[in-house]
Amino acid sequence: MEKINLTEIYGKNVFNDNVMREKLPKTAYKQFKRIINEKLPLDPQIANTIAHAMKEWAMEKGATHFTHWFQPMNGRTAEKHDSFLAQSENGHVITEFSGKELIRGEADGSSFPSGGLRQTFEARGYTIWDCTSPAFLKEDSSGVALCIPTVFYSHTGEALDKKAPLLRSMEVVEKAAIKVLHNLGYTDVNRVTSTIGAEQEYFLIDKRQYQLRKDLIFTGRTLFGAMPPKGQEMEDHYFGSIKEKIANFMHEIDIELWKLGVPSKTKHNEVAPAQHELAPLYAPCNLASDQNQLIMETLKRVANHYDLACLLHEKPFQGINGSGKHDNWSLVTDTGINVFSLSSDPSKNNIALAFVCAVLKGIDKHADLLRLAATSAGNDHRLGGNEAPPAIISVFLGKYLTSILECVASGIEFDDNNIQNLEMGVTTMPKLNKEASDRNRTSPFAFTGNKFEFRMFPSSGSISDANVVLNTIMAEALDEINQILEESNDIDAAIQEIVASTLEKHGRIIFNGNGYSAEWVEEAKRRGLPDYPSTVDVIPALISDKSIDLFGKYNIYSQVELHSRYEIMIEEYYKTLNIEALTMISMAQTQILPAVIKYSTDIANNIKSLKELSLLGEFNCEVQIELLAKLTALTQKLQHCINDLNSDLIAAQSLNDDLSKAVRFKTDVFVKMENLREVADKLETIVEEKMWPIPTYSELLFRV
Repeated sequence: MEKINLTEIYGKNVFNDNVMREKLPKTAYKQFKRIINEKLPLDPQIANTIAHAMKEWAMEKGATHFTHWFQPMNGRTAEKHDSFLAQSENGHVITEFSGKELIRGEADGSSFPSGGLRQTFEARGYTIWDCTSPAFLKEDSSGVALCIPTVFYSHTGEALDKKAPLLRSMEVVEKAAIKVLHNLGYTDVNRVTSTIGAEQEYFLIDKRQYQLRKDLIFTGRTLFGAMPPKGQEMEDHYFGSIKEKIANFMHEIDIELWKLGVPSKTKHNEVAPAQHELAPLYAPCNLASDQNQLIMETLKRVANHYDLACLLHEKPFQGINGSGKHDNWSLVTDTGINVFSLSSDPSKNNIALAFVCAVLKGIDKHADLLRLAATSAGNDHRLGGNEAPPAIISVFLGKYLTSILECVASGIEFDDNNIQNLEMGVTTMPKLNKEASDRNRTSPFAFTGNKFEFRMFPSSGSISDANVVLNTIMAEALDEINQILEESNDIDAAIQEIVASTLEKHGRIIFNGNGYSAEWVEEAKRRGLPDYPSTVDVIPALISDKSIDLFGKYNIYSQVELHSRYEIMIEEYYKTLNIEALTMISMAQTQILPAVIKYSTDIANNIKSLKELSLLGEFNCEVQIELLAKLTALTQKLQHCINDLNSDLIAAQSLNDDLSKAVRFKTDVFVKMENLREVADKLETIVEEKMWPIPTYSELLFRV
């Protein structure tokens, strides 16, 4: 294998700070850095200088086209490629890339999800450069293209994408955090950045098997499939030795991501067979969002190089673990302070105390929004299934941090002398301090040392949604805390008041126990915590008065923008189930039913032959007759389930009100889909293996 110099390859396809320092005139570089650091409007003349340097750099590396790379509200990415070609006055071909082309592009705003913001005849939409996220080069067998990260706006000024609200939320939480820090005496802080480390789970299966499954092609998950004899019960895949083919895939993923400046750090086998995980280092929210989109794109693209298919669906296989995307969130100052880091005397750490209280306040008040940020039709299969956090929002602090808050609230001195060493019983092992708190895999929102880990997020989603919510609810909570600090002459006393008040009003959101237990569901109900089992249950929270007031107050979403996203979420939900139901009917009618009938015919012919032979001697047909009877009964039930699903599907499709339609898909169509699957999966276990028309779980999960 070719030797890789990581430091040389990292960021080689990124127009990063080092490249700008080299390619830009010194005055232009300094002015651009000042614009970024002080958040000033971009000077068009500087844009022209940067555009020229960017074009020259890109063309040196083989680029022929540029594109504004953006994230529409479908949660994916979009790009329209234009070449650098231009025509001079004398008719000769030249290359050109202006500041105007860098700053703004145009796309059809009505062809992307808009939730009514754009009609078919109102097509204009603008892509606008996000100069805080560096441009990069995409290279593949088709060539090299310069990609410019942008936001996407409508002609009338509303955000049509996932990124614009994220940038807005980063500014409001920064502003609120700086006020609190200044009132706590840290007046040297000028910047506070919300940072993210987004872990990505995914499945890899054989591409030829993938192509034989309509359900995987059309929906991303298996709509049929009986469990194989072995699943994940032996717990042998998690962190297991990585197969050579998969290791080669992961190696190429690392290289491709490193070139793009994506700090891919960790890779390993996950819990389920054929499941894996990739985790990058931390980055500012908007950059981390861009990087996660690149991770998903790269996983899909590189899988093809190894005759693999990468599945990002939250629950591609029933009966084994699904995939999530753990969103590790924190706030960091330009002076190097992580606001959630506990000092050597944590009970005196006013920063951590104030900011942890803000988390508790914000999440308890807006638990519905955080639950909403993690919702999707795919994630409904995963949440609460004893493999992922429950649908009930709670916060895990651990006994250590909880004890600190309780002591501060009561004015009791916190005893920090209970830290113990880990004793391995082996003399050559180093003595290590025992961590102050355990990890809680069952918590949807867990404190993990110097950050909070939002574990509910769907593996296929854009992390922007979750972090818009986190940043905004944090800003509101910090503003409330800041009021108390400003009115107080004694900061320590004010912090004690904040902690005591927070525990009294919002302590119900703290849960350090087993989130998978049935007892927790009852306990959460007793505490008055909301429970939203499915997407349909929580979508209306987006346009509640409380949500409209919150997002409006901080100019994250206008009321019109919120309603557009509400419409998109409902449509996405019932359209997803509609595609799944249609795919199930097609597979059942054209693949499974004919295969079962053919196998039944073979059994019937066998019985007929044996009966004819019985004239010459004694032949017992009881096994075949019993099998045929079972096949016949299940075949009739299969057809009945197909008819039932089709009937309910037509009824749901006929409804005009989108929310009513979504509810009907959840309560009726989905139930009939499960009924059809149950019968088909029973048939799979008795039909001859070579006659079953689609690859089984055994083939999909264990033949990579």
